Amino acid sequence: MRRLGGAIAFLVVSIPALAQDSAQYRACNDKAKTQGEMNACASEDVGRAEAELNSVYRKLLVRAASQPEAVAKIKASESAWITYRDAYIEASYPAKDKQTEYGSVYPMVADLLKAKLTRQQVVALEAMLKKYSGIKETAN
Repeated sequence: MRRLGGAIAFLVVSIPALAQDSAQYRACNDKAKTQGEMNACASEDVGRAEAELNSVYRKLLVRAASQPEAVAKIKASESAWITYRDAYIEASYPAKDKQTEYGSVYPMVADLLKAKLTRQQVVALEAMLKKYSGIKETAN
């Protein structure tokens, strides 16, 4: 019974991690029939988010290339962000034995959280890219 209560609490806490998934993830997940397939869908979603992040990051470095100090600071900030992202995920799921504590759903929810955080960073880097491109941002 304690384990069931823990699993329910885990799922409730994990719902925000599922909130910003992609259309491709939802299409994949709609076809998934097992937890392993759902985990694979989430893993693929992380891959797509990281590919998008890497693309924007490379464009940003190219745009800032004439300013070596800026490039160094961009690289340092991205490294710090990766450290933050990994620490945030670890803090969200702190159990030492994650499989035992969170069950077979853990890889999926951790990957969805990683994808969500990565997409947020894409937005931040795109804003910085606009700055380096001379495009003025408008207030929303």
